[in-house]
Amino acid sequence: MQDISEIINLKDHPITNKNYLNSCLNVLQDKSVLILKNFLNNDSLNNILNEALLLEPKAFYCNQKHTVLLNKTNINLSKNNPLNIEVTSDKGCVPHDLINQDSPLNILYQSNIFKNFLLYVLNINKIFPYKDKLSSINYNYYQNQQQLGWHFDNASFAITLMIQSADTGGIFEYISDVRDYKNNYINKKLIGEILNNKVKCEELLVNPGTLVLFYGRNYLHRVTPVKSLKPRILVTLNYNEEKNVELSENARVTFFGRL
Repeated sequence: MQDISEIINLKDHPITNKNYLNSCLNVLQDKSVLILKNFLNNDSLNNILNEALLLEPKAFYCNQKHTVLLNKTNINLSKNNPLNIEVTSDKGCVPHDLINQDSPLNILYQSNIFKNFLLYVLNINKIFPYKDKLSSINYNYYQNQQQLGWHFDNASFAITLMIQSADTGGIFEYISDVRDYKNNYINKKLIGEILNNKVKCEELLVNPGTLVLFYGRNYLHRVTPVKSLKPRILVTLNYNEEKNVELSENARVTFFGRL
């Protein structure tokens, strides 16, 4: 079994160092996004990419229409209501149970060193894997013309690893000052302007091997359509603050094609 030092670039990212931890914590609290370039060692990144390419034929592809709140349209709301306008998300996904137990992703996900880093930087007390066998770690594939439509996350935080960038397109875009989840505030006017391409959004250019922590519940974000035959490949590392949480049956069927 690999040691965590064979997976993480600890020279650039000493995730047990208090000064480094405080720096990451401050950036995430200030910006709501933490970007750690070259987080993975080169050999580890290559191993994960090779695994991703081997598993790609087993990916389940789905095409969804949803609102920015990840709902279906509401017949009681106007079709022009920014919270009721549908966007498109389509991608492929490989669930956790198809990923080898000895994969660097499983070792990283289960590492107490990595989990303690997340607890400190996210300023939370506990994290747990999903109860179901599909949802904890996922490979996500965006093929030519596929995208992730504008939305807010349901989870309080997101953890991703970029594995392969598309040659063109597949850009992560986001905008702040749109929502305050805790105070039940949402700027519908700004959302409408974003959906109508009237607002310049921030772009996050992420190279392979980069770890991103993101508070996507308050930031409206999307992945623009991929415009190359080379797919965009991203890993999501999914944890919960409560024990025994499982993705709903409807969500599992939607994203993985099975329970």
